[in-house]
Amino acid sequence: MKKRKDKLWFVLFTFPLLFIFTTVVIMPFIFGIAYSFVKWDGIPANPKVFVGLDNFIQLFKDERFLSSAWHTVKFTVLAVISVNVLGLAFSLFVTTKLRVRNVARTLFFMPNLIGGLILGYIWQFIFTDVFGYLGQSTGFDGIFFNWLLDPQYALYAIVIVFTWQVAGYTMIIYIAGLQGIPDELVEAAKVDGANVWHRLTKITLPLLMPAFTICLFLTLSGAFKIYDVNLSMTRGGPNNATEMFAMNIYNEIFAYGNYGLGQAKAVIFFLVVAVFTLTQVVMTKKREVQY
Repeated sequence: MKKRKDKLWFVLFTFPLLFIFTTVVIMPFIFGIAYSFVKWDGIPANPKVFVGLDNFIQLFKDERFLSSAWHTVKFTVLAVISVNVLGLAFSLFVTTKLRVRNVARTLFFMPNLIGGLILGYIWQFIFTDVFGYLGQSTGFDGIFFNWLLDPQYALYAIVIVFTWQVAGYTMIIYIAGLQGIPDELVEAAKVDGANVWHRLTKITLPLLMPAFTICLFLTLSGAFKIYDVNLSMTRGGPNNATEMFAMNIYNEIFAYGNYGLGQAKAVIFFLVVAVFTLTQVVMTKKREVQY
């Protein structure tokens, strides 16, 4: 009788979630794959013409799409490195015995609470007005100028904003990993004469691999899928120098009305993200240390 009640409670709480997940994620994903094989402008009254693999062939000839792919890969590499290095540095700083460590945790995490669109508009003001004022006031106009108008610097500006937003979140995960390291190991290393650098590289970092697995997965997938900050800061400009995967797909579908081609791009986008993230998880999982 008790098992039957447990099953009923299980169904009661899981069925609504499964229904929502199926309706919101699974079904649109399946329909999206189906649309990738047709030519359609998104108007229900117009017919959907089956074109087979033509959309996939066409997207690899689309220079703008290939350019957005390169921008996305470049942004992701820079963002993953900067976010995790800064997040780890923050976590090491706030786990010391400094009196301001609790205040520092709050300040470092706060940017993650700001929505991407609002964050983008805030930093758009900083790069446009604040940097211009600093350049005029200090004379360092080679550094302080509107990065968003320069094709060579606009992408780096988005990397800075993404790092500022996400580093605090990864900091929390690294803090949990640091607190899970047994104190006995650190104390034994100190007794054996290991300095700070050796304790960091031989004990702390190897035992933090589970945290690295999580943080790298989150930042890798988040950087690939970035859209809101990209939209609010540059809208893909200047001269499409910052148009990334998600924005290119959105423009293809909703701006140009090419639903079939846009869905084909979305399928390729999904495969790319899946391959990169799964490869990263497998590689970092192998390096995790059991203790």
